[in-house]
Amino acid sequence: MSNYHFNEIEKKWQQYWSKNGTFHASNTSEKPKYYVLDMFPYPSGAGLHVGHPLGYIASDIYARYKRHKGFNVLHPQGYDSFGLPAEQYAIQTGQHPRITTEENIKTYRRQLDQIGFSFDWSRELRTSEPEFYKWTQWIFTELFNHYYDNDSDKAESIESLIKRFETEGNSNVNAVCDADTETFSAEEWSNYSEKEQADILLKYRLTYLAESEVNWCPELGTVLANDEIVNGVSERGGFPVVRKKMTQWSMRISAYAERLLQDLNDIDWPEPLKESQRNWIGKSIGAHVDFKVKGHNEKIGVFTTRPDTIFGVTFMTLAPEHELVAKLTTPKQKDAVEAYIEKTAKRSERERMADVKTISGVFTGAYAEHPFTKEPVAIWIGDYVLAGYGTGAVMAVPCGDQRDYDFANHFAGQEGMTPIVNIFKDVDVSEEAFADKEKTIITNSNFLNDLPYKKAMKLAIYKLEEQGSGQGQTNYRLRDAVFSRQRYWGEPFPVYYKNGIPQMIEEKHLPITLPEVEKYLPTEEGEPPLGRADVWAWNTENAQVVSNDLVNSDTVFPLELNTMPGWAGSSWYFFRYMEKAMRNETFASKDAMNYWQEVDLYIGGSEHATGHLLYARFWTKFLYDIKAVPVKEFAKKLINQGMILGTSAFVYRKEETNVFISKNLIGDENVQPIHADVSMVNASSELDLEAFKAWRPEFKDAEFILEDNKYIVGHEVEKMSKSKYNVVNPDDICAQYGADTLRLYEMFLGPLEQAKPWNTAGITGVHSFLKKLWKLYHNGENFEVTDAEPNKESLKTLHKTIKKVEEDIENFSFNTSVSTFMIAVNELSSQKCNSRAILEPLAVLISPYAPHIAEELWEKLGHSTSIATAEFPKFEEKHLVESSKAYPISFNGKMRFTMELPLDLSKDDIEKAVMAHEKTAGYLDGRTPKKVIVVPGKIVNIVG
Repeated sequence: MSNYHFNEIEKKWQQYWSKNGTFHASNTSEKPKYYVLDMFPYPSGAGLHVGHPLGYIASDIYARYKRHKGFNVLHPQGYDSFGLPAEQYAIQTGQHPRITTEENIKTYRRQLDQIGFSFDWSRELRTSEPEFYKWTQWIFTELFNHYYDNDSDKAESIESLIKRFETEGNSNVNAVCDADTETFSAEEWSNYSEKEQADILLKYRLTYLAESEVNWCPELGTVLANDEIVNGVSERGGFPVVRKKMTQWSMRISAYAERLLQDLNDIDWPEPLKESQRNWIGKSIGAHVDFKVKGHNEKIGVFTTRPDTIFGVTFMTLAPEHELVAKLTTPKQKDAVEAYIEKTAKRSERERMADVKTISGVFTGAYAEHPFTKEPVAIWIGDYVLAGYGTGAVMAVPCGDQRDYDFANHFAGQEGMTPIVNIFKDVDVSEEAFADKEKTIITNSNFLNDLPYKKAMKLAIYKLEEQGSGQGQTNYRLRDAVFSRQRYWGEPFPVYYKNGIPQMIEEKHLPITLPEVEKYLPTEEGEPPLGRADVWAWNTENAQVVSNDLVNSDTVFPLELNTMPGWAGSSWYFFRYMEKAMRNETFASKDAMNYWQEVDLYIGGSEHATGHLLYARFWTKFLYDIKAVPVKEFAKKLINQGMILGTSAFVYRKEETNVFISKNLIGDENVQPIHADVSMVNASSELDLEAFKAWRPEFKDAEFILEDNKYIVGHEVEKMSKSKYNVVNPDDICAQYGADTLRLYEMFLGPLEQAKPWNTAGITGVHSFLKKLWKLYHNGENFEVTDAEPNKESLKTLHKTIKKVEEDIENFSFNTSVSTFMIAVNELSSQKCNSRAILEPLAVLISPYAPHIAEELWEKLGHSTSIATAEFPKFEEKHLVESSKAYPISFNGKMRFTMELPLDLSKDDIEKAVMAHEKTAGYLDGRTPKKVIVVPGKIVNIVG
């Protein structure tokens, strides 16, 4: 086979790898381990486009390189297979989400296989398989059975907490718990009912039931996370989202805030991603201050990072959802307050946080008492304060905070808004607030007068603590994560309810598998889809799921109707890949985890910075606390790959017509740009008119104003997406050019971390390179590699390539490696090199990037085993050391010719050799030079 038949070659080697388990990792290898992981895909119906494999190709190059370097490499793959898209499809079609998910996975698997990834498929996982989610359920029960002890600074068993309650009550317990947890004695504890004790324990457990403000999407019938909402509507479907109070399972991630923050210093992750997590965790040091409410037996607690400004407080603002709003609002203000609350419920927290321009609020009619001056402080509500952040209330200091300043000015002169008080010495606040802490000197502030910021802060906290109206406090923006979803296609909770008290189902009875339901929508009563299940009750006598008709509140109890969120399975899946043999007995065995430890290299998108990655770090720390895993962080190094962008095509429709004007003829016409499918546009930007008319019914009668009998489309680089019709299918690229071409081209597009546009036209150059590489090993029809000694030039080409490619892979600069290969093949071709000593190591060098062609050449070189574990070539400096130098020979400073001379010649010998050259004689034309300047290793200049 002299021609490069890439389709045959690629199919042959993909079958070989599968049949021989070439990439199966061992848990008992003598080799050092290396664990490379990609963020696993959600298998959508659309399959992969060329943007998806970018990170996978990069991780695959590195995994293959590490195998060449003698490592036992774990490079697994699986599917994040629970999720809303499959459920939405099920709602529309009535088809079980499992069926669509399995069909989608078949497409993904076929596409992944044809790109030639070195995945260990023997360890495949799917988060929707009961054998996997059994352990997600187990982790949930472990979280329920633990609390966070501040003294030991880790999770401890709830049993140990109960023992403390029984012997000493909770006054000496230093644990993370709900803010409203009351103090009780051992005697009081023993007198509490079972329900009262259970409710108290829920205030400590790491996963707990609580009423919380959620983003409720009525159309989707579920709660959405903040990152699933864009501009107040659901990202999927664009449906309205409202704020609503619901009883939900929550995860006490806030207990781990400080550790999540500090341990960022121990991992090699991109700095922008770490900064996102730091901002999300949001540590701030300040004071908690209690303001008594006039005429009520209530206090409003606020957290402030600036207790030094307490004498500048002129009003307070509560979140519209704050629990005291209904109690405090006066009859006169009731209608205005209720109307404002209803309006606010339609805006997501993210929208409220982002909107810094709109100023809105309502006076409640109530007043608090200033803790020091005892003066009245008006209480307002405003949607710039969030119920879930801090205490849901702020003390407003307009002279020191721009948002408070704007609010005070907006409502100036109205009832409940007093003039701004300035507490900063020698500072003008007539135009804007003053927020420079370091330049602060306090005035108009009683005992804080003339103090700088730090001293004033300390003294203010001391005085607050002295009179019992506050204390120093460290706060975090990080809030507990809502863990319930009102959906069908997710992990069922291993929870049943005995007289309203949640009970966990023991590990030996897990998994609790999803029941069958008739429809996947919420019930007519608004219960989640599991409310439709007929067999969804727990029999405690025989430990089985039984019919709901048998519920008797004695031995048979109702099961939880919510399911877990999408991030449940992805918070621990990396440990599951470590285990192979004992998947039923344990989520991952001690031996497996002690061997693999953690992920050495994790590659995925930066959009997961504060979702998946933060939750996964939290679960890892918890599992470490309970000695289930040996590491505090699950991934040593993380790389965010950039996005491959699509080149969209646009047609231009004349407004209110079905006439389309070619791009260069638009002029002053009012036109509407419309996305056209890129598959209908050729390399010259010409639209296939018949294909366009047949594409969608509304275009069947389209008319076109052409230029030179062609319709020229416009182009724009955007995110690659089905909705923009700019998706390029990797199947088409593999069929036309081969997987090795696709792999090399994606790397060649630019640095891994950067976004870069896809341009199919550029792929032909990479394909031509592979044909040239193939030709290097062949002479016409015949494979021709000899055992002849290589010449110095070929050795030099090989070793500079080894050096550069190794450096590039270690630095994840894969794009520059592709250029290096091209240069090497060009040089070796011009050198007519066919020496085994050069071409054998070259095949290994290129193998991580283009594995199929490398395997085929390796076999042709006489090897009977895969190239996958062949030793990576060793760089030898001596082949790059120059033994001669091409000297530029100049006459009176003008270079006339070059002369190759040994580098070890002395000055005199260089001069003699140059003077003896026939060209020198020709340029001198019989003259005797005045002098000859020789700089060894650099130049020769003949003067005169």
